Amino acid sequence: MSARAALGVAFAIGILVAGWPRGSNAQTPAAPPGSAAALAQKRHAADQEARPETPVLGSATEPEHDQAAPEGSTSPAGYPGIPAITDADRAAAFPDVQSQSVLGEAVNYFVLIDQLEWQAAAGGGGVTWDSKGWGGYDRGRLWFRSEGETAEGRLENAEAHVLYGRPVSRWWDIVAGVRQDVRPGPSQTWAAIGIQGLAPQWFEVEATAYVSGSGRTRVRLESEYELLFTNRWILQSLGEIELSGKSDPERAVGAGLSTAEAGLRLRYELRREFAPYVGLTWTRAFGRTADFARAAGREVGGARLAGGLRLWF
Repeated sequence: MSARAALGVAFAIGILVAGWPRGSNAQTPAAPPGSAAALAQKRHAADQEARPETPVLGSATEPEHDQAAPEGSTSPAGYPGIPAITDADRAAAFPDVQSQSVLGEAVNYFVLIDQLEWQAAAGGGGVTWDSKGWGGYDRGRLWFRSEGETAEGRLENAEAHVLYGRPVSRWWDIVAGVRQDVRPGPSQTWAAIGIQGLAPQWFEVEATAYVSGSGRTRVRLESEYELLFTNRWILQSLGEIELSGKSDPERAVGAGLSTAEAGLRLRYELRREFAPYVGLTWTRAFGRTADFARAAGREVGGARLAGGLRLWF
């Protein structure tokens, strides 16, 4: 390196050393008085003086809390500034969701005509209906059910229930009462007891057992599920089976599994209380019940197209 180059390097290093701040407490050069930079420095200094010092957690400057913690409470270790957790806080965070809530003692009612429809089949069609409802208090209600069908203008079968229901859990009721059959055959009265409610995955379930005055027994199981495509387009699926303890030739009912029914109904709710629908239903008789149907010249089972209205108020 030439002498001239070495002299240039030394001169540059001297300039850098002279301009570098000495120590960590170096101050920002003061701006000329009256300039905009000087006014900004004054405002910054005033803000720093007015700002309260933030206490360090656990330091001597942290405010002391002399109030004693409530009995049964705990405070997180090392965080004395956080309010203590009490038993009331725990109870509010983890409520009992299994107990039955009583909403009030006012008398209310609800009526649902779930099916009011015309069913068309190869051998003819007819009107069918299925309705239910209740009236009473939150913990005690009088229920009714009614269903039946006509064929070629004649009443084929019809029945009605009057039941008293009490909740046994948040989602389930026990019901007991009477059932009256009008058709087929002579009228007949049954004592009824069952359970109804909402099963997991939102399946509505009814299971009812019957005993007649003559000692005959029957069991009916019914399940329903609704699938919402939108808030107004709803597909309802329904399944039902009925079992009989012994044969009843007068009413064309055989022992064991007597009948099964399934259906799909797609409805559009013009209003929540008023919804037309179309659907497809399937019925089938089994065992001795099917034999009785064949002997009477009736169909054992088959599919039908359905169209009707669903109403509630």
